[in-house]
Amino acid sequence: MPVRIAIVNDYEIVVAGVAALLAPFEDRVQVVELDSGQQVVSDVDVILYDTFGQIQGDGVDLEQLVHGGDAKVAIFTWNVQPDLVQRAIARGARGYLSKALTAEEIVMGLEAIHRGEVVTDMRPLPGEGPDEGDWPGRELGLTQRESEVLALITQGLTNQEIADRAYISINSVKTYIRTAYRKIGVQRRAQAVSWGMDHGFRPDRRRIINGVDAY
Repeated sequence: MPVRIAIVNDYEIVVAGVAALLAPFEDRVQVVELDSGQQVVSDVDVILYDTFGQIQGDGVDLEQLVHGGDAKVAIFTWNVQPDLVQRAIARGARGYLSKALTAEEIVMGLEAIHRGEVVTDMRPLPGEGPDEGDWPGRELGLTQRESEVLALITQGLTNQEIADRAYISINSVKTYIRTAYRKIGVQRRAQAVSWGMDHGFRPDRRRIINGVDAY
């Protein structure tokens, strides 16, 4: 039987992008539920938690994710600092999967987690982010890093809070802000927030179970 999974992130486009990435492997991984800003309610084997714009590492509320069930949690991220991974595993996560993995490697990791193994692939991610999947602003040329910083700005976070949330330096945050602002044609933070609100950078609330909306 395929591994039954739920994909969780506060952005519907991100969740759908991960589902599309795994779609060619539906004989091995069955995507049962897609959740944006919602708790998982289906009986699944593994919850794949994408960290785009989210709390990461040991800050992830695993109990809230599993919501009283016995699903295992795999964190899917580009932040693979060893101390961050170790703290997440110590808190009870059963997998920490780098976004540098191919789709088939992700599937293999999910299968291993389902078998009871603890999987920690800390392969560093080259460049600005993977080409696979989807994210807000991709069609405008924003990289995943730039998009995540804009999402966190739209959520109201300061530069230091963004650095802490995304586990990057404050100088990197400022660089991503400059390049993102240039691409979207804004100059000030208030303009960026307004632009983000109008272009899909607000967190979503949607649940899809077996392809059917279940708000």
